[in-house]
Amino acid sequence: MRKAKSFSHIGNHAINVLARLATKKAVQEQLRADGVRVTLVRLAEISAKAQVYLADHPELYRQALERAQRLGMYEKPRRKRKSVVMLPLDRPVS
Repeated sequence: MRKAKSFSHIGNHAINVLARLATKKAVQEQLRADGVRVTLVRLAEISAKAQVYLADHPELYRQALERAQRLGMYEKPRRKRKSVVMLPLDRPVS
Protein backbone atom coordinates (compact mmCIF):
# COMPACT_ATOMS: atom_id res chain seq x y z
CA MET A 1 0.00 0.00 0.00
CA ARG A 2 1.34 3.42 -0.93
CA LYS A 3 2.11 5.88 1.79
CA ALA A 4 -0.04 9.03 1.84
CA LYS A 5 1.53 12.34 0.97
CA SER A 6 2.73 14.55 3.76
CA PHE A 7 0.16 16.73 5.47
CA SER A 8 2.69 19.39 6.46
CA HIS A 9 0.65 22.10 4.73
CA ILE A 10 -2.14 21.50 7.26
CA GLY A 11 0.10 22.94 9.97
CA ASN A 12 0.35 26.23 8.11
CA HIS A 13 -3.41 26.39 7.73
CA ALA A 14 -3.83 25.57 11.42
CA ILE A 15 -1.68 28.57 12.33
CA ASN A 16 -3.83 30.88 10.20
CA VAL A 17 -7.05 29.46 11.63
CA LEU A 18 -5.83 29.75 15.22
CA ALA A 19 -4.71 33.34 14.64
CA ARG A 20 -8.07 34.27 13.13
CA LEU A 21 -9.96 32.58 15.97
CA ALA A 22 -7.94 34.48 18.57
CA THR A 23 -8.54 37.71 16.66
CA LYS A 24 -12.28 37.12 16.40
CA LYS A 25 -12.44 36.35 20.11
CA ALA A 26 -10.55 39.56 20.94
CA VAL A 27 -12.91 41.63 18.78
CA GLN A 28 -15.95 40.05 20.42
CA GLU A 29 -14.53 40.76 23.88
CA GLN A 30 -13.89 44.36 22.85
CA LEU A 31 -17.49 44.71 21.64
CA ARG A 32 -18.79 43.28 24.91
CA ALA A 33 -16.60 45.70 26.86
CA ASP A 34 -18.19 48.53 24.87
CA GLY A 35 -21.64 47.30 25.96
CA VAL A 36 -22.65 45.85 22.59
CA ARG A 37 -24.54 42.55 22.39
CA VAL A 38 -22.37 40.43 20.12
CA THR A 39 -25.32 38.36 18.94
CA LEU A 40 -26.82 41.48 17.36
CA VAL A 41 -23.68 42.34 15.38
CA ARG A 42 -23.46 40.99 11.83
CA LEU A 43 -20.75 38.36 11.32
CA ALA A 44 -19.42 40.27 8.32
CA GLU A 45 -18.81 43.29 10.55
CA ILE A 46 -17.02 41.17 13.16
CA SER A 47 -14.90 39.57 10.42
CA ALA A 48 -13.97 42.95 8.95
CA LYS A 49 -12.95 44.26 12.37
CA ALA A 50 -11.02 41.05 13.00
CA GLN A 51 -9.01 41.47 9.77
CA VAL A 52 -8.04 44.99 10.77
CA TYR A 53 -7.17 43.82 14.29
CA LEU A 54 -5.00 40.99 12.96
CA ALA A 55 -3.17 43.36 10.62
CA ASP A 56 -2.43 45.63 13.60
CA HIS A 57 -1.33 42.74 15.86
CA PRO A 58 0.99 40.39 13.90
CA GLU A 59 2.21 38.86 17.18
CA LEU A 60 -0.98 36.78 17.12
CA TYR A 61 0.60 34.65 14.38
CA ARG A 62 3.56 33.87 16.66
CA GLN A 63 1.17 32.94 19.47
CA ALA A 64 -0.83 30.78 17.07
CA LEU A 65 2.36 29.01 15.98
CA GLU A 66 3.25 28.25 19.60
CA ARG A 67 -0.27 27.00 20.26
CA ALA A 68 -0.24 24.80 17.14
CA GLN A 69 3.06 23.28 18.25
CA ARG A 70 1.64 22.57 21.72
CA LEU A 71 -1.42 20.93 20.18
CA GLY A 72 0.72 18.83 17.83
CA MET A 73 -0.67 20.47 14.68
CA TYR A 74 2.64 21.83 13.47
CA GLU A 75 6.21 20.60 13.50
CA LYS A 76 9.23 22.65 12.62
CA PRO A 77 10.52 21.62 9.20
CA ARG A 78 13.63 19.52 9.49
CA ARG A 79 16.66 20.27 7.38
CA LYS A 80 17.74 17.56 5.04
CA ARG A 81 21.24 16.38 5.73
CA LYS A 82 23.64 16.18 2.88
CA SER A 83 25.13 12.77 2.43
CA VAL A 84 28.87 12.68 2.81
CA VAL A 85 30.92 10.47 0.53
CA MET A 86 33.88 8.89 2.30
CA LEU A 87 36.89 8.24 0.10
CA PRO A 88 39.79 6.01 1.05
CA LEU A 89 42.82 7.99 2.22
CA ASP A 90 45.27 6.27 -0.18
CA ARG A 91 43.49 7.65 -3.27
CA PRO A 92 44.14 11.17 -4.51
CA VAL A 93 41.09 13.40 -4.64
CA SER A 94 40.37 14.63 -8.15
